[in-house]
Amino acid sequence: MNEEQGSGKPQETLVTDRQMYNLVTDTVAGPNIRLKDNLIQGISIFASLLLGAGIGALVIHDRLAGALVGGFVGLVLGLLGSGIVLMIYRIIRHAQGRHD
Repeated sequence: MNEEQGSGKPQETLVTDRQMYNLVTDTVAGPNIRLKDNLIQGISIFASLLLGAGIGALVIHDRLAGALVGGFVGLVLGLLGSGIVLMIYRIIRHAQGRHD
């Protein structure tokens, strides 16, 4: 039970404005302002773009067209994939009560 010693009153859980903003943007909608999350997503998208461009250039006969198409596909898949991974990570963190 969450009671302060001797007072008999329940202890209140204080949520800062930043934690409330993060909770709303993680669960409803809005821009994510966490630098770590944005760096992870940016690096993931860039790596997926390069990987897609390389695979596209090897698979399609016209190397430039293959690199462009593969790069675009890698960009989209990197965006969606990293977004989904971050979403699941943030859901788990919120479920654990960590609203950093």
